[in-house]
Formats: sequence, structure tokens, C-alpha cells
Amino acid sequence: MNNRKRKNINKDKSFVKQKSKGVSKVKSHNKKPAPKEDEGVRLNKYIANAGVCSRREADVLITSGVIKINGKVVTELGTKVKPGDVVHYDDERLNPEKNVYILLNKPKDYITTTDDPQARKTVMDLVKDVCNERVYPVGRLDRNTTGLLLLTNDGELAKKLMHPKHKIRKLYHVVLDKSFTKNDMKNILEGVDLEDETVAADKIAYAGNDQTKKEVGIEIHSGQNRVVRRLFEKLGYKVIKLDRVMFAGLTKKNLPRGKYRFLTQKEINFLKMS
Repeated sequence: MNNRKRKNINKDKSFVKQKSKGVSKVKSHNKKPAPKEDEGVRLNKYIANAGVCSRREADVLITSGVIKINGKVVTELGTKVKPGDVVHYDDERLNPEKNVYILLNKPKDYITTTDDPQARKTVMDLVKDVCNERVYPVGRLDRNTTGLLLLTNDGELAKKLMHPKHKIRKLYHVVLDKSFTKNDMKNILEGVDLEDETVAADKIAYAGNDQTKKEVGIEIHSGQNRVVRRLFEKLGYKVIKLDRVMFAGLTKKNLPRGKYRFLTQKEINFLKMS
């Protein structure tokens, strides 16, 4: 498009913007038509739907030249994949899957991984054959930690839920080997140095009616590995039991240990808006 045409279009847009307040018909005539399904889907969305990564990360893959459509390298952002197109990431063909969201109440002694070289039990054993899509755990719960774990093939949502800047709420029920002091409660709220980072709880309180003060509820958004156990261990406590009772607003209500369920559309929408 030459500069003269571009200037004319900009003038037209300016004129429409000025007149649109008094002429409703101008608005309706200048509405952008809804995209048709056969126009295809943006390549970064296609890659994200295939469970590879988030859309933003997909943009990096595209510009780095590792994505091919119908055998040709594509580096232009905004490229659309049309019905019948074949997309490859390096040598792997991508198949866009419908997004699946599974909430699991993880039992003790299960590893949070898709595969274990030592042949130990993994969380994938608990959701085996529940769907045709390949799902992955969002974050980790260590072997001895129980509670809520989300599994999905929605790479974009998974990335969002794991990033500390979004401050996704996680609530844990902790059972300690000895009484938890109010001074240490204050320390955790103010921040505890864990190697290369100072980590603070968002909220912390004694749990239930426990008179021994060995049970604590702690809300935290840090994504560090084993962060809750390390917080208490740094202050001289041993964690006897650790259970995640809430994750991103999702709870264990009506979900027994070792069982799973699919998220409702309302819950999915809530997570995406969080």
C-alpha cells in the first residue's frame, strides 16, 4: 500500500470517528465483519492449542524459524493456519487438541511428573485413559505432599498459573512436629530468606481448634519448589503433613483423595480471568 492510499484511509477513519457520535449508521457500516472459520486460526494460537507452550512463547518459536507450514518455514507473526494445513515444530507434527482441564486430589507417594525413570507411581497413573488429549501437571507437589493439582494441555493457562507475577493463591494445611510460635508466624509474614530469594506468606494462621498449635494454614503465591516445607524447616520445624486445600480458587469440595474431576466451564472461565 503506497503512502497516498494510507493517508486517505487515515483521513476516512478520522472523519468517521468525528461523525460517529451523531450518525449511528456510520458505525454499523464500518463494523469489521466476523472472521469466518475457513479463514484459519493464528499460528501462535494453533501452537498453544497443541500444548507446546503459551502464545507469547509460540511467537518466539515462529520468529526463530523452527515452525513449518506445509513444509515451508514460516517466520511471519500473524500467519494463519487454514483447514488442511500441516504444521511442524522441528520434526514433530502438531495436532491442535481441544483444551482439557482436570482437577486431581493427589494422594501421598505419587510423583508429580509425566514419566519417572525409576518406575515410581506418578500422578498420570491416576488420570490414565480419562481423555485422548495429552495433559500435564501445572506446577508440582512433592511426593509426600497431598492435595489439589491441576492437569491440562492448555499451555497458555498453565504458564499464567505458574508465574509469580499473577499471584495465584495457594492455601496449604500444615501439621508440624511442635507448636508454632507467634513470633515465627510474624517472621513468615515479613519474609524468610531461602537461598537466593526472600519469601513471605500472604496469610498465615493457626488451623481449626487445635490447642497444640501444631496445625497451621498458610496462603502463599510463590512458585518455588518445596517452598512451604523449606519455610518451616528454615525456622526449625519439621513438616509432618502437608496438604494443598485450595489452588487458584479451586477447592477439594466433593473430591476424595486419589479422585479427579473435569473443571466446569464456569471454573475454566474464572481461571482465565484470574
